[in-house]
Amino acid sequence: MSQAATRPLSRPFNPWLFLVLPLGLAALLLACEPVTLDLALANLMYEPGAGFIGRHSWFLENILHDRVKQLVIAISVIGLLASIAGLFYRPWRALSRPLAYVFLAMSISASIVTPLKALTAVQCPWSLAQFGGEEAYSSLLSPRPPTDHPGRCWPGGHASSGFVLFALFFALRDRRPKLARYALAFAFGMGCLLSLSRMLQGAHFLSHNLWTMLFDWLICLGLYRLMLYRPAVSGQHDGGGENRVQEAGSSAPSAPNSTGTFM
Repeated sequence: MSQAATRPLSRPFNPWLFLVLPLGLAALLLACEPVTLDLALANLMYEPGAGFIGRHSWFLENILHDRVKQLVIAISVIGLLASIAGLFYRPWRALSRPLAYVFLAMSISASIVTPLKALTAVQCPWSLAQFGGEEAYSSLLSPRPPTDHPGRCWPGGHASSGFVLFALFFALRDRRPKLARYALAFAFGMGCLLSLSRMLQGAHFLSHNLWTMLFDWLICLGLYRLMLYRPAVSGQHDGGGENRVQEAGSSAPSAPNSTGTFM
């Protein structure tokens, strides 16, 4: 049996939810950059004379930053190794493609951050004069003030360690829908937690991390469509697990799948 034959058919795909909504949020962030909200939240986390309240936190730096980053890298590498093993070990062969997807989606999502930081040269909150630093504030689309120390803070880097886990949702979406929803909640929760931890340290504004979330979602979505998406065609059904459709000749006619399916 070919690998394509063992792959489950994809669940209904709602482009408004998966694509148009994130693109709309990105357009809104560009048109109405939340400068006031960014600065207000940063002020809540800053104590004059002492700095950002999480700046020297051992837990935020060593656990939520260093160890979590290492864990996410390990997940990505395990996905790669298991995908390669699936090429030679028949029981894992059906999982080789989804695992390769996880590795690629996580790797590409993480790898875009550094070049974007260099390109945009946005300063971190802790570098700004109003928060104890020496640099002048500038919004994303405004010119950068002259400086000998260009910023490297947009988009948020560490938030990506959580949001890259959107790849797990897409890898599971067509095989294990319920587990996929748990993976989505976990990825979103981890991304938000890591975003907050870096905001408490003064490393990023809220909008920096929102952009990271959008970039990671769109990359994971795009690769899912390229590598895993397998829509049903007329007269075709999937015989596997939770993605089974009603066979012809059943006692009741099968209702068509709605494109409004949530996830």
